[in-house]
Amino acid sequence: MIVITVPTGNIGSQLLDLLLENPTRSEELRVIVRDPAKLSDAVRASVDVVTGSHDDAEVVDRAFTGADAVFWLVPPNPRAPSLDAVFADFTRAAAKAFTANGVGHVVGVSALGRGTPVAGHAGHVTASLAMDDLIAGTGVAYRALANPTFMDNLLRQVVSIRDNGVFTDIIDADRKARVVATRDIAAAAARLLLDRSWTGTGEVPVLGPEDLSANDMAGIMTDVLGRPVRYERQSVDDFRAALAGYGVGDAHAQGLVDMMLAKDDGLDDAVPRTPETASPTTFREWCTEVLASAVQA
Repeated sequence: MIVITVPTGNIGSQLLDLLLENPTRSEELRVIVRDPAKLSDAVRASVDVVTGSHDDAEVVDRAFTGADAVFWLVPPNPRAPSLDAVFADFTRAAAKAFTANGVGHVVGVSALGRGTPVAGHAGHVTASLAMDDLIAGTGVAYRALANPTFMDNLLRQVVSIRDNGVFTDIIDADRKARVVATRDIAAAAARLLLDRSWTGTGEVPVLGPEDLSANDMAGIMTDVLGRPVRYERQSVDDFRAALAGYGVGDAHAQGLVDMMLAKDDGLDDAVPRTPETASPTTFREWCTEVLASAVQA
């Protein structure tokens, strides 16, 4: 039995599709979901559904009964009082349930940066790494998918890209950095969940195939979309104001600022790209297959 959290999210839904479509899978699938109506009829007919939040001790105890492996992802909570509440506190009930129910393997979505000078003050990344330590401390075999910035984050700016030809961030326009497609993260999770010959704890970097600057990405988007797209670097103050306008709380906003400034200071650069750490989807492919459809919708 494999349990999947956040099965209606970007990564979880792609992972669920991969597992359902895998002809070699012999195990049952179970999902934890707040609203089962968000699952398609076909998915609901194919998986065991546990309704509720996976920070609830009773919910995870039911969900992990008989489970051999768990895919763990913490959902966003932009109004949480602290990042510890978002990550480690959210995970505590599950950490106890892993042990109580004899779960053998856990694959979690995490971040790059462990061991770097800036990792201790990198906002969401710092909190995510603390969550990894909490899970690893249970004794379960654990693999943290260590990811850079998601290409899919640009989907939050589809309206601006479509209507104004602009996307924004607070990072240096010419700083080359790793970016990854969420479908590659889902694929890495599927491989680990289906082949559980691994033991102990560790990280599995998913780095994407290339380093790109914001200006590089703007050029690729311009080519693919057939319209000019440019990058504008926001000030930190303007970034905070925009987040506040969307109802984002102070802790979440500060975490995002700290994370992005740490990335600009080399947070994601320590792990070398190798055939094992590179993932296949290029930014051009992602723009062609994902962003273009979103812009045209």
